[in-house]
Amino acid sequence: MVTPPRVEPSADGRVARALRAAPVPVALIVLVALSGVVLGRVYADPLLTRLMAGAAVGSVLVSVAARRLPSWLVAPLSVAALAGWTLLSLRLAAAHAALPGGLGDVTADAARNAIPRLLTAMIPVEPAPDTVLVPVVAAWLAGLTAAEVALRAGRVLLGYLPPALLYAGALYVVGPNADPAIGSTVLFAAVAAAGLATPGRRDGPAPDPVAGLSPAVRAAVRLRLVAASAAGLAVVVALAALLAPVVAAQVDERPVDPRRYVEPPRVESLDENPLIRISGWALNPDQRLLDVRTSGGAAGDGSPRIRLAVLSDYDGVTWRVGATYRNAGRILPAAEPAPNAATDEVRQEITVGDLTGRLLPAVPTPREVTGARVAYDPATGTLIRPEGLAPGLRYEVSSVRERPDANLLPTANVPAGDEVARVLRVADGAPEPVRRLATQLAESNGAPYARADAIAAFLAEHYRVTADAPSGHAYPNLAFFLFGPRNGGGQRGTSEQFAAAFAVLGRLAGLPTRVVVGFEPKGDGPVRAADAYAWPEVLFDGVGWVPFDPMPRPDSEPRPVEEDFRPQPEDPPPSEVPAPTEEPSATPPAAAPAPGRNEGGLGTPVLVGGGAGGLLLVVGAVLAVLVAMRRRLTRSRLDAGDPGERVAGAWRELTDALRLAGHPVGPDLAAAEVAERARRTLAEARAARPGEGAASGDPDGAAVDELAGLLNQAGFAPGSVTPEQAERAARLSAGFADALRSARSRWRQVLWAVHPGPLRWRR
Repeated sequence: MVTPPRVEPSADGRVARALRAAPVPVALIVLVALSGVVLGRVYADPLLTRLMAGAAVGSVLVSVAARRLPSWLVAPLSVAALAGWTLLSLRLAAAHAALPGGLGDVTADAARNAIPRLLTAMIPVEPAPDTVLVPVVAAWLAGLTAAEVALRAGRVLLGYLPPALLYAGALYVVGPNADPAIGSTVLFAAVAAAGLATPGRRDGPAPDPVAGLSPAVRAAVRLRLVAASAAGLAVVVALAALLAPVVAAQVDERPVDPRRYVEPPRVESLDENPLIRISGWALNPDQRLLDVRTSGGAAGDGSPRIRLAVLSDYDGVTWRVGATYRNAGRILPAAEPAPNAATDEVRQEITVGDLTGRLLPAVPTPREVTGARVAYDPATGTLIRPEGLAPGLRYEVSSVRERPDANLLPTANVPAGDEVARVLRVADGAPEPVRRLATQLAESNGAPYARADAIAAFLAEHYRVTADAPSGHAYPNLAFFLFGPRNGGGQRGTSEQFAAAFAVLGRLAGLPTRVVVGFEPKGDGPVRAADAYAWPEVLFDGVGWVPFDPMPRPDSEPRPVEEDFRPQPEDPPPSEVPAPTEEPSATPPAAAPAPGRNEGGLGTPVLVGGGAGGLLLVVGAVLAVLVAMRRRLTRSRLDAGDPGERVAGAWRELTDALRLAGHPVGPDLAAAEVAERARRTLAEARAARPGEGAASGDPDGAAVDELAGLLNQAGFAPGSVTPEQAERAARLSAGFADALRSARSRWRQVLWAVHPGPLRWRR
């Protein structure tokens, strides 16, 4: 047998076959690359889109080039190419983000933290090794899987599934943080349809599936194929008619943000309230915390203040950092400066010494950080290093310092409303003398700036700075600082007490205030503990946050507080209550009639009975009014206002119940401490009356703790409490009050309902 000679295809034939085979690989590359286009909308620049497009091209081309190799060999070959492209991508991203360290360290860090950092990164996300690793690897694997299924197995439609899943994942990660991706989605569908419609590679005419059959069988098979095609078309049309309105209705819906399920970086307990570190630093003034070298616009203008933390939340016990930090890249989001504010750029190189924690010092407001991976809170303009500070850490930060127009301050107003409720909130339990002092200063100064300046001047003129003052800025500490006896340690403190007192007095006077902790260096070089400083700031419309200095001038002798303010006692002592005096009467009193004698009026029994009945009616009316007023107070607390105010009202119902039971709680206790005392009080009341028992619906310790947790949520995360949680708080407080009242005697239960105390007790 003679083998016919093999005919080599011509160049034109090879080109024609390549063109016929190209549509599906090209479609797969475009589909995978479109995921990079969608995801790149939340990135700061197009580097991620380019890296994902490269992964799409590389993965599909590796499968095309290895189509003649065994299928088991393609995956290892493609994974090796994936490793090379991933390392190149990480190196490019590290150079783009100016991250220190070798490629090995960068790769290991990205592999450990890629997913959490991607979902907690600030938008726009800067392309960094940890924010590009997962998208690049996912794009390569999607391209590899799609090419193998569509090209080697010939299942093109099934091969579209990995790119479709990748595209849907990109849309989910972007969420509501970018405009709807309508254009790219339409292009995705069009490219997929084009890949399906284009005939694939064939070396000859397509075989007839019914060839060789008898005419009758052939007609029956073709009839079944037509019927199946028609049925499939009808199903597709029906699904389109049913699903099209549902899909169209979702266009205007706000998608879910996956970042809500991932907790962003948080400060440590050491940094939650850095204000308490001021006194410790004051006792060790020579401790070397930082080394600073300044350049740029502030070089000839002295060293600017370096900000460490901004404290916006105060619960009557402590000031706390209320920031939400998001992982950020080298370039931080820019904020518009206040109108008419002068700005200059400040560049500093900072080396960490003995400073510990996560808070990263910087001049406000930072715009670019190199040498350290940071997380950023745009609301306060503060930074943290999630890994924590370490001695020798060196980083460079470029900041834009704002200088408000001082000419606008005397006439500037202060904002109000929900947007600034957080920095206007005054916790319950403010001492009455502090309230009266704030009222006195506010009444004498009408304009907001005049009020703030009067508070700063009052503190600077009447109090003394001492390094050995004990730490503390709760309400009792501030009351002692403001009004305590000079010979007993009062009226002196560190910048902690001065800044905290200013902020509290300012809020009581209607000013939005906050406390800032930082450093005031003397120049380039070491920043020591003696340079640590706390100062208050006030928010003005059109001007922004303005710092105030309530500290006394050096070598100034403070005036006694009593010269300008004397707190009035709430109730005068018994010795000061004037005794009633009897005015002499010129007319002697008439003689009383003899007992039983009737002078023509009503008899004694009638008068006594009528008087007793009238007295009972008056007492009953008073009791009914008291019950009605108590119920109205309870309804206003539990039903009026937003959910956060209703939770606070439920908490006041619980504290009133403790006070009615003879166990009042002071304003210096935290919510958890009050909850512990409430559990102990209820247990003691039940133990004293064991015969009463406990109803199945009575609250237990977990219920009281839950109410305390809702109160902390309302205080530290304003706006996060839902109406359902407010209703839950109302039920918990009512259950606790009922349980505590039922454990008392019958007479005390009646007295509980009409006691006028909750109507007059100060909050």
